[in-house]
Amino acid sequence: MGKLFGTDGVRGVANKYPMTSEMAVHIGRAVALIFRSRKNNGSPGIIIGKDTRISGDMLESALVSGICSMGVDACLAGVLPTPGIAYLTSSSGANAGIVISASHNPFYDNGIKVFNQDGFKLSDALEKKIEQVVLEGKSASMCSSVSETGSVYRIDDAVKKYSEFLKNTLPPDCSFKGLNIIIDCANGATYQVAPQVFRKLGVKIKSLFVRPDGKNINENCGSQHPEILREKVLVEKADLGLAFDGDGDRLIAVDEKGTILTGDQILAVCTNDLKEKGKLTNNLLVTTIMSNMGLGVALKELGIHHVASKVGDRYVMKEMVANKGVIGGEDSGHMIFLDHHTTGDGILASLRLIEAMKSSGKPLSKLAQVMVVFPQELVNVDVKSKPDILTVPAITEVIASAEKALGKKGRVLVRYSGTQPLCRVMVEGPTVEKTKKHCRQIADVVKENLG
Repeated sequence: MGKLFGTDGVRGVANKYPMTSEMAVHIGRAVALIFRSRKNNGSPGIIIGKDTRISGDMLESALVSGICSMGVDACLAGVLPTPGIAYLTSSSGANAGIVISASHNPFYDNGIKVFNQDGFKLSDALEKKIEQVVLEGKSASMCSSVSETGSVYRIDDAVKKYSEFLKNTLPPDCSFKGLNIIIDCANGATYQVAPQVFRKLGVKIKSLFVRPDGKNINENCGSQHPEILREKVLVEKADLGLAFDGDGDRLIAVDEKGTILTGDQILAVCTNDLKEKGKLTNNLLVTTIMSNMGLGVALKELGIHHVASKVGDRYVMKEMVANKGVIGGEDSGHMIFLDHHTTGDGILASLRLIEAMKSSGKPLSKLAQVMVVFPQELVNVDVKSKPDILTVPAITEVIASAEKALGKKGRVLVRYSGTQPLCRVMVEGPTVEKTKKHCRQIADVVKENLG
């Protein structure tokens, strides 16, 4: 892992290293330096979007300063989901795209992630190249050789363009009329575009958490906290509920009976739908090693090939491209439909899920039966440092003990978060009781040694 970039860009507490205005200026310069080669080809420069965090304007201004100081134009899309920036970047011929967001994290965090001119997240090599420019501290001196500064433009129709793109991913004659849906926009980046998309498709919708104030993003709402959405689905007798995260690249769903579906379950439904329609290229689904064991069992029964990547949607994408797959994602709710987009997209995933419901004529609860979720417990432990897990004897011993007890009826996965000071302890097992017991035991040892 690099000194700046984690599994999804640079992230941290706003106004603390590395998420400071000064750092944003350096990153803006570095991105402009590396991607400015298309400047003379009529390129709109570098597109910048953000979610609704109070620190977003501050970091946006700093990035713009850095970009323009290198002679590259900055185009501001305003508040727009991360996948919306990826789309605008690839469709407009921009040099690159930058998103200011900390995804599902609390409002006081923020982050910077970069897309290349084709709308894909950067490779490890390119991230290291940006890190090198930033950490060497030479970006300021590079500005002296620039004969002109860049200009700043605003993309006034960004929401409209992204909305039209999403609508056009569906068949021309597709209509969702008659469906009653509740959506939870997490007071985040989807608060404008998601209601607009569903209304255009004829859906009867009720929108929750669409009044961002800079500090309420992800606060007891969104994909991480779908409990209120679940209650509304039951009260309104809706056909389903859809919860997005702060930057709109995740989706968690609630069926008509109030059951909360995980990302793995949604992937299973959509993958099965593609297979039945003869559209599942190479008969393949790509997920990460964090996927529930139940997904692997379901895919085996369906005769679908399964590839597991490292954690992070960038690595899911890498395996999808290598294996020529069209669908992949994470249990957390990131879902990539490569036949339509270059990155995870919560709204696009919801459209594909609804399309599966409409084409099958079945309620979501029925479709979700394609996969049985194994009991799983996940505990996030705050850590002060991140040494190699294998170098801490007490942790390796408790993991080995749990693995021996579970045998082939479960598994243990202990890994650090790539974006937060956390160690994630995940255990799957034959029963809820055994799963929780082993997970708690491992988490306690992790806390004793690293907390």
